[in-house]
Amino acid sequence: MLKRTFIIFFLLLSAVETTYCQETDNGPGFQLITHSNPAFSGSEGDGILRLSYLNYFPGNNYNLHSVYFSYDSYFPSLHGGAGIYLSNDYAGGIMNDVRGGLSYSYFLQAGKDFYINAGLSASLYHRGFNFSGAILPDQIDPLGSAVLTSGETLISEGHTAFDVDAGFLAIYKSFFCGVAVNHLAEPGISVNGSPDDKLKRKIILHFSGDFYLGRGDELVLRPQLFSSAQGGLLTIGGGAVFESKYLSFNSMMFGNNENTVNIQTGFGVRSGRLSVFYNYRFNIISGNSMMPVSLLHQTGVAFSLNNVDKRNIIKTINFPKM
Repeated sequence: MLKRTFIIFFLLLSAVETTYCQETDNGPGFQLITHSNPAFSGSEGDGILRLSYLNYFPGNNYNLHSVYFSYDSYFPSLHGGAGIYLSNDYAGGIMNDVRGGLSYSYFLQAGKDFYINAGLSASLYHRGFNFSGAILPDQIDPLGSAVLTSGETLISEGHTAFDVDAGFLAIYKSFFCGVAVNHLAEPGISVNGSPDDKLKRKIILHFSGDFYLGRGDELVLRPQLFSSAQGGLLTIGGGAVFESKYLSFNSMMFGNNENTVNIQTGFGVRSGRLSVFYNYRFNIISGNSMMPVSLLHQTGVAFSLNNVDKRNIIKTINFPKM
């Protein structure tokens, strides 16, 4: 138990001190896209409620979880889409990140088949700490039979910062791509104001398109391209989603400049207004010997609360079910 608690604490300290992992990395999941790119707000047209749960490094008892909630819809009076989102990253009972915000996207027809959405979001980012259960290296008895008194003092005071994200979405016929810049002001998330504790700007790129198989539009193949860059970490990936009227299956491979290659697979089920999805990500190549094979489980639901009169909408898209 002492060893496990120390490992968790060491991982969390590493996440705070390095610019490579200042926040949890959710990857290419489109069920979380309005959280990272405000230009996607309302782009599906209908008002959709999304709830996602992620369990990181399952099977290792690290107790690392994330929960995401969002609602977005198209509003004719706003000439675009708007949404609200809330997230909670729970890191082993020691660090907790809570973020909540509002997003807006303006819809513009730039050509006969070309459309642009420009989005902006404002949020509050709170990082809190609880060191009551933490065990520092100098507290561990060499014999493992006692917990000694630590000579170090940890500051458990939390901090709240204002954050701003911006993004664009371009749609041409059945293809679309998005770009977002998160943490525009690089907000500080610690009370000491250290430059190392500022959230670095994060640039995210998405690309997808619809290829209809056979007659009609019930069978769709959607290729996916994804990349993100934050601090010194660059991630690039690609894959595809195969969708029918009621089922979808996805598979993606992506890697980063730390010599890590991961694979994500998943499926989704749709019935009426309700969609349920599940994704599993695992590591196949890693530059870190401590990296577990099993990286995360993700599950969630998307529920259409209200239908919007699409006659007044410039252009809508269907999010890949992943």
